[in-house]
Amino acid sequence: MKKTLTTLSMIGALLCGTGLAVADSSFAPYGTAKTDMHEYPTINAVFDVNYEDPTKLNVLYNFVKNTSTPLKGKMVVVTHGPELRTFAKENYEKYQGVIDKLAELSEMGVEFRMCNNAMRAAGYTAEDMHGFVTVVPAGFPEIAYLQSQGYAYINPLPLPVKDVRYLEQPQLKP
Repeated sequence: MKKTLTTLSMIGALLCGTGLAVADSSFAPYGTAKTDMHEYPTINAVFDVNYEDPTKLNVLYNFVKNTSTPLKGKMVVVTHGPELRTFAKENYEKYQGVIDKLAELSEMGVEFRMCNNAMRAAGYTAEDMHGFVTVVPAGFPEIAYLQSQGYAYINPLPLPVKDVRYLEQPQLKP
């Protein structure tokens, strides 16, 4: 054990001597990640959206925006879960912030398609929904159809990563 610590101390001193400072807590036996910031070809994508909590559509907004920019292709969001109530005109006041963001995506060319089966099961009709939504026969078949047309499938789980580093290392938070 003492030999290992001595070896690590020597490596640390060597790295510090070359200008590569290593923090005491940053033991990295596998080195450092490489960076490959390459360009993507134009790719169309379909987002499979089924969220229990409608406020998670704020995270979806970021996912779609951050995906559409580098892919430069057509983006389609297929919604078929409890979040569809967010798109109902009667709930606009409650969900105005997120609906305005999603309408912004629509203005940028993102299509929003809603499962007719889920919408009817929830008690809605197409007339209840905002004008940037297109009602389609069924959610999963719509996703399968788009995949058959070459769309890449994305299942954007609504788990934000903002500041997740500080869960493990709160002392690093600026």
